Amino acid sequence: MLFIGLTGSIATGKSTVSTILSSAPHSLPIIDADILARKVVEPGTSGYNAIVKYFGPTTPDLLVPVTDKMPANGVDGKGRPLNRLALGRRVFGDSEERKKDRNVLNGIVHPAVKSAVYKAILRYYMKGCWAVVLDIPLLFESGWDKLSGVVMVVAVKDPEVQMKRLMARDPHLTKEDAQNRVRSQTDVRLKAKRCEARGKGKGVVLWNDGTKAELRANVDAALKEMRRGSPPWWNWMCLVCPPIGVAAGVWVYWQNININKRWREMELNEKSRL
Repeated sequence: MLFIGLTGSIATGKSTVSTILSSAPHSLPIIDADILARKVVEPGTSGYNAIVKYFGPTTPDLLVPVTDKMPANGVDGKGRPLNRLALGRRVFGDSEERKKDRNVLNGIVHPAVKSAVYKAILRYYMKGCWAVVLDIPLLFESGWDKLSGVVMVVAVKDPEVQMKRLMARDPHLTKEDAQNRVRSQTDVRLKAKRCEARGKGKGVVLWNDGTKAELRANVDAALKEMRRGSPPWWNWMCLVCPPIGVAAGVWVYWQNININKRWREMELNEKSRL
């Protein structure tokens, strides 16, 4: 089974590409890390309790306010949902304090999400899917690129396009809030460069400065190439004979370790020239 690692940055069109991949004619299963991240911090979960314990004392509006429809202990008695806007203000930004809070939040959420992703991968493998999309915003940062046979990065060349789309999508954000959210993530153009450095057949950059029709055409062309490299018979062979599937997975993992090693060497060489 081919793992397609899908990433990008906020407001670059990653969700649009995910929708295209999950719809006919591709109909690929999507493992969405954002959705899983929401589930693992729902009221009553260990993730929710850890967030409330750490951020609650210094964030008075961490939970949604009490209303006629939202009692103090939540609708099911497990607690009120997190106020994501208030939590976002604690973790988005490039100051040392924000980085520290963001690392704490990631340390709570990422392990739970990782466990949920592995369970979903096993489920789709047993169903005989030829490919599965790992829709993960922090694909490189969290190391999921090492498992991906192909990495797709959805990017824009113009930073202003990204800001305008974010402000249009989330009009409740101030300009400062929007800038902090963009700055808190790795520059998407750097992600695109890293994806291209993976080489032909292993990295696909989808530039999304144009129309949705152009984006869809690029996605369709990329999937056509992936189908050639991962034909149905190969997927069934890996399913029928698990040792072959394991060996193929180890081979991909080893290749990606070497790809990342070359990338780090490229970064060091570029820094040495400055």
